Amino acid sequence: MRKKYDLESYLNEIYSTYPETNHHPIIGLTANYSDVDATIRSVYYRLLVKAGATPVIIPPVADKEVIVSTLDHIDGLVLTGGADYNPLWAGEEPSPELHHINAERDLAELLTTRLAYNRQIPMLGICRGIQTLAMALGGKVAQDVKTDVKHSQDADKAEATHSVSLEKDSILASLYQSEKLYVNSFHHQAVSDAGNLFRVTAKSSDGVIEAIESNEFKSILGVQWHPEWLGEDGLPIFQWLADRASEFAEAKRLHNKILTLDSHCDTPMFFPQGIEFSHRDPKILYDLHKMTEGRTDAVTMVAYLPQPKEGEQFDGSPLTFADNIFDKIESIVDESKDYLSIARTPADLYANKRQGKKSIMLGIENGLALNHDIKNVQHFADRGIVYITLCHNGDNDICDSARGNNTHNGVSEFGEQVIKEMNRLGIMVDLSHGGEKSFYDALEISSTPIVCSHSNCKALCDVPRNLTDEQMRALAQKGGVVQTTLYHGFLRTDAEANIKDAIDHLNHTIDIMGIDHVGLGTDFDGDGGVRGIKDASELINFTIQLLRNRFSESDIEKIWGGNWLRVMTEVQSQRNKK
Repeated sequence: MRKKYDLESYLNEIYSTYPETNHHPIIGLTANYSDVDATIRSVYYRLLVKAGATPVIIPPVADKEVIVSTLDHIDGLVLTGGADYNPLWAGEEPSPELHHINAERDLAELLTTRLAYNRQIPMLGICRGIQTLAMALGGKVAQDVKTDVKHSQDADKAEATHSVSLEKDSILASLYQSEKLYVNSFHHQAVSDAGNLFRVTAKSSDGVIEAIESNEFKSILGVQWHPEWLGEDGLPIFQWLADRASEFAEAKRLHNKILTLDSHCDTPMFFPQGIEFSHRDPKILYDLHKMTEGRTDAVTMVAYLPQPKEGEQFDGSPLTFADNIFDKIESIVDESKDYLSIARTPADLYANKRQGKKSIMLGIENGLALNHDIKNVQHFADRGIVYITLCHNGDNDICDSARGNNTHNGVSEFGEQVIKEMNRLGIMVDLSHGGEKSFYDALEISSTPIVCSHSNCKALCDVPRNLTDEQMRALAQKGGVVQTTLYHGFLRTDAEANIKDAIDHLNHTIDIMGIDHVGLGTDFDGDGGVRGIKDASELINFTIQLLRNRFSESDIEKIWGGNWLRVMTEVQSQRNKK
């Protein structure tokens, strides 16, 4: 039997196995502040430990370095109970019923919540914490609740004193397998409007909002009662957070280990609007902050050229237009060269990741940029582009588009020259936007595998831009890849698309082509982005969905760029061989 005060016996037990422990998810708990002390009730951290998490206490410090560093090291967050918020944070004047406010906590917790939201960190808000979620993320809080139901009990904290009704498809209903819960209550404020980012999932009989959860497939839950005092009855909520934090920790581990690459975005279209790539710029879906928050390593940014309608001419030189975009990308990279770099090869991508830098690769969307001169393929190869999307929405001089008029009955004679020159120079041939006949012609002409940088499945969403099962099978036989895209109109046409629709398309592509021929091309800033994965900061949510769908680590690595880089390596290996 171990002696109670024998330190060595405790240490020997710890070191009796290797590793010493299986690492539990680290969950931060926001501390209260009273007089000169930062404090927290033991019931919070005891339930987290019981749920299999490692709790750490976060002091109320409104310092950006402290907050960001803290968030970088935790896997989940509990926003704890406490005093009222200063209504000035909501643009309101105080009502006579306002109680004690805690100025030391307000800014620190509002900043922490907003930054945790941007980083996709799982969150649980309790009492004041649910109000924190609302205050920080677009909702509203009533300064005082006046109803026939008593919301501030005199009974013991562990005693349930009123009921709440749960929405059938909510997290809480799933956890408790019930449509009603009996809860304790210690508040006089409450969420009055959950805002656009949340849905209300529980109410008391008087209509007061008692729980909210993310309507964006994020792991965020807020409850107005105090589950930490309810012991075993409160444990499922803490277990939910611990499970979600474990999932998030695994996604972070994968992103640290593997290379994550998005094969297509149109962000350069917004450069003329004076964007700030080193800021968190609301005008664009890709910037350095969002790439960091979503833990994304690399993205291919394209020079997109709109195809003139029949009888119209492109305004200016297509070649110059594309060059100006690449000049601007290179200028942006140079301004943040400590954190950002142009990559031209898979080796460049891996080198940048080792150095802690994000990568931008260059591509062309619409071969119109060649300006009907085969020599310009060499020009763009010298600029370091990795692929050319042969056409866009309309036939050009290279091939017919999926939304064209069958001008050439597939690939033109000039287009055949372009494809062969791209093969010679190690540039990937991209058939997203290509018509079906163009697709099969290019597959026959190209001596290297072709790609579809942002395309979905016609079997699931019957639009001209999507690929038939037969096309995908033919592409796989030639070693190519199809990158699932997040453009809503290519995911579904009968309702709002979301992240689960993207997973459905990915799964169908895998069923048809196999795991070695798929990836992700978001089309962010080209109208890509759906609920659950609306910008680059949310790309880690894609990994979380892959984990929930039981993909292995090796499969996730292939999806996140491994397959794409296999093709790029093969294509670039042929450079100047002929």
